[in-house]
Amino acid sequence: MVSNSKLRFVKVKVLLVLFLTFPLLLQAQDQYEFQSDFTIEEFAQRRGQVYDAIGENALAILQGASDVNGFDVFRQSNSFYYLTGFEAAHAYLVMNGRNRQATLYVQHRNPGRERSEGKTLSAEDADLIMELTGLEAVKPIEEMSRNWVYGGLVRPPHPVIYTPFSPAETGTDSRDELLRYQSSISNDPWDGRPSREGHFINLVKTRYPQFEIKDLSPILDKMRNIKSESEIALIRRASQLAGLGLMEAMRCSNPGVYEYQIEACARYVHQINDGRRDGYSPITGGGQNAWMGHYFRNNDILKSGDMVLMDFSPEYHYYTSDITRMWPVNGTFTAHQLELYNFVVAYRSALMKQIKPGVNVDEVLKEAAVEMKHYIDTHTFSKPHYQKAVEAALVFKGHMQHPVGMAVHDVGNYKATPLTPGEVFAVDPMIWIPEEKLYIRVEDVVVVTQTGMENFSDFVPVKPEAIEELMNEPGIMSLKPPTPADQIKN
Repeated sequence: MVSNSKLRFVKVKVLLVLFLTFPLLLQAQDQYEFQSDFTIEEFAQRRGQVYDAIGENALAILQGASDVNGFDVFRQSNSFYYLTGFEAAHAYLVMNGRNRQATLYVQHRNPGRERSEGKTLSAEDADLIMELTGLEAVKPIEEMSRNWVYGGLVRPPHPVIYTPFSPAETGTDSRDELLRYQSSISNDPWDGRPSREGHFINLVKTRYPQFEIKDLSPILDKMRNIKSESEIALIRRASQLAGLGLMEAMRCSNPGVYEYQIEACARYVHQINDGRRDGYSPITGGGQNAWMGHYFRNNDILKSGDMVLMDFSPEYHYYTSDITRMWPVNGTFTAHQLELYNFVVAYRSALMKQIKPGVNVDEVLKEAAVEMKHYIDTHTFSKPHYQKAVEAALVFKGHMQHPVGMAVHDVGNYKATPLTPGEVFAVDPMIWIPEEKLYIRVEDVVVVTQTGMENFSDFVPVKPEAIEELMNEPGIMSLKPPTPADQIKN
């Protein structure tokens, strides 16, 4: 039994500890996260482009991402982050073309949530948010509609409202996939919900029918298509991590290993280097699984004699990459594999030579196809359907498919006009051999520079001999192999 004197001593000791640590607890709760990759001036320049595009009698309104479901980690939507750098749920950005002033509407502080999750910037931090973002005003979310009324916006001449019609990307998604998802909901007779963007537009139309509403998405897409030096640096780093991850996956590949295990080796490299999220669902397809363009289950065993395709990049500070490599599971290419693989590698080189400012994508494809026609004429293919496959590649237009940036299939269109410095896109020559359900692809991410292009992933082995040499090195799985359940002692 504890004596009264000892009990008093314990109480005093506990109170002393609390007294000494309470300031540290308060300090920890006051800590907040905010991006450091872009300057206030760069965000202001981006918003200035919006003002220039919408004109003087217009508002641009963007919804930030909604709150997360369950224990997911919040991530801001791409275009909202692109214009503000602000990362908190249910925020709205209103940009007034009349005075070129931007107001951020945010939620109030939730003390209970902050105690369990840490500080989130809120309406009570208005001065701090303005200091961090360079925005002209920060207000509670419930004031947005009131400000429209008392700010005279509902009286003639009514401003045009620009807001994105396209779905907002918030992580591993891209617009093409989001549109497919919304289409599947629309086609479900027991669902049929409008998109979040559609719901917001309907609310504005219902509450303020005097406003004309136009699509802001094309304006933002055009802006995001040309990357700044700060953006290019982030994509370059994401590409470095993607390449290092692919190289580690090569080292860890052996017959009998699961696809998801070499995926884990790549992800380990991403995450210890601050690539903490996936840029998209990784594709790790051994053998005929590579035939499926967006294979994602990654649960098969890798087999000797097969090749494995890995397409996997992390998200790094809201930007990603898109790099693919293929290699033999057992570490040695067969003669038949080399016939096809070397053709794709040569096509990669032919495409890269043609990329420079002022040329358009069709010209790049045309000149590369001419070079590859000579390659076919000077090489022998052992099977008629191999010859057929490589010839088909010369007329295929998808070897340069999509921009890359904040999303793996990023917004914008670099094919509509001659290539411009700052455009970032994937170069991914590929061939299909349906007779054997084979698919061969090598993919890199490049940026158009003032004099040519930079291949962010050029350091990742692509030549067969370099891949085979790398695969002889020990991988992380050899240092710490999987632990079977029967080896755990209770």
